[in-house]
Amino acid sequence: MTEAADNIIECFSNSLDAGDRSDTPYTHWILEGCFPADTIDDINALPFPAPELGGISGKRELHNATRRYFDAENREKHDVVRAVSDAYQDKRVTNKISEDCGTNLSGTYLRIEFAQDTDGFWLEPHTDLGVKLFTLLLYLSDEDGHTELGTDIYDADKNHAGRSPFTPNAAMVFVPSDITYHGFESRPIQGVRKSLIINYVTDEWRAREQLAFPESPIS
Repeated sequence: MTEAADNIIECFSNSLDAGDRSDTPYTHWILEGCFPADTIDDINALPFPAPELGGISGKRELHNATRRYFDAENREKHDVVRAVSDAYQDKRVTNKISEDCGTNLSGTYLRIEFAQDTDGFWLEPHTDLGVKLFTLLLYLSDEDGHTELGTDIYDADKNHAGRSPFTPNAAMVFVPSDITYHGFESRPIQGVRKSLIINYVTDEWRAREQLAFPESPIS
């Protein structure tokens, strides 16, 4: 375990302790200061090109061929990818998530997507229910207008109920259920909207190449 990973663990634990919990329209947390500042800088500097939308949006899986992950290959290439992956694989993080958020992560696998969204991107309301047992949406970019680019939150009838604040190093956290509808309403995006999508998924997840540690479930 590197010092960088230890620092990420400490920051995340503190951010979860201080997180703002809301139970409307479903239980979710808004966190601040999730990572050390230099970690955010290093993630934003990763040399991954933003994918072309080709006029198609609504679901991330429509662009599977160009999505980027903190996978085994990128862990070997980039120190910050390794540090973040090691931190979220660590029992100090998984145990805290399980205890504080009420979800059992035992036997799950860590999946981290580096999302880079450009103008024309939108997401229909969806719940993440199924093979995802935990979702953390960590916001990264700090370009003009990005404070308006938070995650849209919906009630059980898919009526718009709010929007998370989009500031670098802040996050929205929830445990997927049949009412955890969230998405992204179509609106202008200047530059690239960068975020990390951190999930713990069950063994039923088929795309093993996306996982940070495909052979190592959370113990």
